[in-house]
Amino acid sequence: MPKLLLLWVTLACAAGFAEDPANKYQAYIRETEVRIQQEVQSPTYLWAERSPARWERVRAGEAVVESWNAQGDIDIGDALIHDWIGACFISGVKLSQAAAFLQDYAIHKDFYRPEVIDSRLLSHNGNGYRLYYRLVKKKILTVTLNTEHAATFYPISDTRMVTSSYTTRIAEVKDAGKPTERELAPGKDHGFLWRLNTYWRLEEKDGGVYIECQTISLTRTVMLGLGWLINPIIRSLPRESLAHMLTATAEGVRSRPR
Repeated sequence: MPKLLLLWVTLACAAGFAEDPANKYQAYIRETEVRIQQEVQSPTYLWAERSPARWERVRAGEAVVESWNAQGDIDIGDALIHDWIGACFISGVKLSQAAAFLQDYAIHKDFYRPEVIDSRLLSHNGNGYRLYYRLVKKKILTVTLNTEHAATFYPISDTRMVTSSYTTRIAEVKDAGKPTERELAPGKDHGFLWRLNTYWRLEEKDGGVYIECQTISLTRTVMLGLGWLINPIIRSLPRESLAHMLTATAEGVRSRPR
């Protein structure tokens, strides 16, 4: 199997964010990708299978989401790393249907609303995709983000596939949808999302497809004097976003022709 985009690390440094948190986030991503490379080639391919209780819930049709780290979010100084993983089982579908939905970026806005309000494919070359999402983070405050991502799909076998993506550009939008709409300069925004890496793991068996997703994101801790208001929001959003994404993905996969 090809190595999982080790060049992500070199692309993770963009303007508007302290070097020390950036380096710590990069180190965390490196460790994560080494672990994933080992896991997808091991007998225990799925995360859900490592806990009988978790496996039973997933097999029953529940979307299970947990923090990867027992301590929860990781404080790395002026920033937080959020690491969440989730799994669900979609009965009666094929791996090809799941892959086709994940690769059909133009329709993601129809399934991932209200968080994704626009989506489109920017380019496609072999197993590599470049895509655009306009994200809306809404909880007391409403923040709109223009984001670009690079994704790669790795077929492992006829029944297994992994796919990974990382953000190549994130810009907060001021006055979204108004004539005065404009992007804020890096470092002048609320810091809701600085980086986002996403790792999917799919397996067809038991009459359906198991879908697992791990999202790792980086946010600022105290922002523009509003930390007391925003910090609880940025700690809760990653879990909520992942849970919604799993259930919406299941709906989208079921909508694909067999």
